[in-house]
Amino acid sequence: MRLYLTLCIAFLSIGQSFAQFPGSGLQEIKSPAKWEGSVKQVSDQEYELIFEAEIDDEWHIYSQHTPEGGPIPTGFEYIDAEGNYELEGEAKESETDRAYNDIFGVDEVYFANEAKFTQKVKLINEDLGLIKAQIFYQICKEVCINEEYYFVFNIKDKTAEVFTNFDDFEAYQIGGKEEVAVEAGATDKPVVSEKLQKEEAKVDRGIFTVFWVAFLFGFVALLTPCVFPMIPMTVGFFTKQSKNKAKGVKNALLYGFFIVLIYVVLGTIVTAVFGADALNALSTSVTFNIIFFVILIIFAASFLGAFEIMLPNSWANKVDKQADKGGIAGIFFMALALAIVSFSCTGPIVGSLLVEAASKGGIAPIVGMLGFSLAIAIPFVLFAMLPGWMNSLPKSGGWLNTVKVVLGFLELALAFKFLSQADLVLDAHWLERELFLAIWIAVFSTLVLYLFGKISMPHDSPVKHISVGRLGFGLVVLTFVIYLIPGLWGAPLKIISGFPPPMNYSESPYGVGFTKTGGGSANYDEGDFPEHAELGPHDILAFTDYEAGMAYAKKVGKPAMIDFTGKACINCRKMEERVWSEPQILGRLKSDVVLISLYVDIQKKLPKEMQYTSETTGKRIRTVGNRWSDFQIERFGVNAQPYYVLLNSKEEMLNTPASYMPDVDEYEAWLKEGLGNYKE
Repeated sequence: MRLYLTLCIAFLSIGQSFAQFPGSGLQEIKSPAKWEGSVKQVSDQEYELIFEAEIDDEWHIYSQHTPEGGPIPTGFEYIDAEGNYELEGEAKESETDRAYNDIFGVDEVYFANEAKFTQKVKLINEDLGLIKAQIFYQICKEVCINEEYYFVFNIKDKTAEVFTNFDDFEAYQIGGKEEVAVEAGATDKPVVSEKLQKEEAKVDRGIFTVFWVAFLFGFVALLTPCVFPMIPMTVGFFTKQSKNKAKGVKNALLYGFFIVLIYVVLGTIVTAVFGADALNALSTSVTFNIIFFVILIIFAASFLGAFEIMLPNSWANKVDKQADKGGIAGIFFMALALAIVSFSCTGPIVGSLLVEAASKGGIAPIVGMLGFSLAIAIPFVLFAMLPGWMNSLPKSGGWLNTVKVVLGFLELALAFKFLSQADLVLDAHWLERELFLAIWIAVFSTLVLYLFGKISMPHDSPVKHISVGRLGFGLVVLTFVIYLIPGLWGAPLKIISGFPPPMNYSESPYGVGFTKTGGGSANYDEGDFPEHAELGPHDILAFTDYEAGMAYAKKVGKPAMIDFTGKACINCRKMEERVWSEPQILGRLKSDVVLISLYVDIQKKLPKEMQYTSETTGKRIRTVGNRWSDFQIERFGVNAQPYYVLLNSKEEMLNTPASYMPDVDEYEAWLKEGLGNYKE
């Protein structure tokens, strides 16, 4: 039973506040990023424009290459480039980090502590003195803030100035910098409230996750028919050939060390050949994800018994001859022989781990191979040091092939994660959430039939009855299959969050039986569905325009809940999926308030006549998202999301606004307090 539970745990391991702000008393604080600019001349006509930022601890700015569907990537806009200069390629970036985001289902590519962008330009107009540019980006910690800064690069003096006020930036001319330049990272007007209540620092555990998942799969590989029988053979060799126990222990330690060395070198080669940056870029590539999908399908077929993946026999024979020589070199070649002989079982596992580790980028392949090899090496060393433990090992038998087959099913399911990522990048909607879940239900249902002995694979031994452990693991998988089924009808499936496509990437993003114009259990017929309204998360009636939402709230005599949010706001999605989905919260949001969701990152342009420069921040307001962001700052003194405000019909706050609040009971208490203060 412990064996089957270990397999289950190994599979699941792969996947997976901001304080409340007062509504008044605004005080100035610095932005989490402080920007500087500089100019470097490359040739007579070519220059490099350099944008550099110092980023506060725990905050992240996102790369230009952040995949679609995740946080907002950094972008640039260059003023009056036509006829004056041309950009040579895109801006080059300093080193980035990568981490998988289980809410958006994509990898985040981000900068921590510092960021640098270098844009090469070639002058067309030799008399050009200034180049003006804007940078806009999202910066996140527990909450996200959308920011933009304005840069003026003086080509003649090779200097640069950074502005926070658009009107000053637009009016800037050579010689005017003393009057209008403002330090980036601090504004001349308040943009946020007095202080933020910090949660405990969150450590990036991505690399540790790779290690522990690899370690678990190393242990699983140990239980395959190519490796497990080698334990008594190898331990017997060391105990019989060594002159004394101390010598045997020393040789066993060397053997374990060489096993680790061989696999770590393999991980190092993968990293060196591709390079950390190349792996980062590849992991968001459609081609890369499709190739990995095909590789994992091949590995799964091998484990299921379709064929064996083996290295040439001549390799094993040559290594065996070297191992017979004895000494340290002989022990090394014994370890290498183990790696080669066991390749038909360990190869697909190692390949899958390298695929998954490569998708993380950086040194993840090395760390993955370290974890995998340690799990294999430690038992060999321990049994050599304590040979009496050998008596406790189970005998080899058909159960070893069962382990391989179970791994085959797990690899088959994992393969579709990479195909899904390719589909998400293409936005092709070939593998939407329902189809993905249907495939997983089919795969794991077949695994249940196998575990219950209803079907067998090519290399299985005849089974007259199944063990209690196998029955128990089969029941665990059957429970998982039953858990998946409601996901076809819109259940959030929080346990596997990050594996299937997000809920809005589906055939019925508003739930089965619902449309954007109402229907189903939303209790709105098409004729009486409110104007300017739509179905938001969990089919909550929501307005995306403040005036329309407030007018409806006054009409129906309910308080309004303003939800300052963003399409690329991670914690906004967490609140919707993990807090709003709870019955005691969802019922109140559907029946007791009028929800007004104002997205601060909507890039839809405002009509020219509605564009303006903010009196509060000095930023140029061009988009719908800019408008709601400026409204949040001007009205409530906050520029971070998520942010929730309860208002009465006079547009007065009913209680202290709330920010990211993952505790369901705390959020419910906040709602009750505001609703209790409501009077029409």
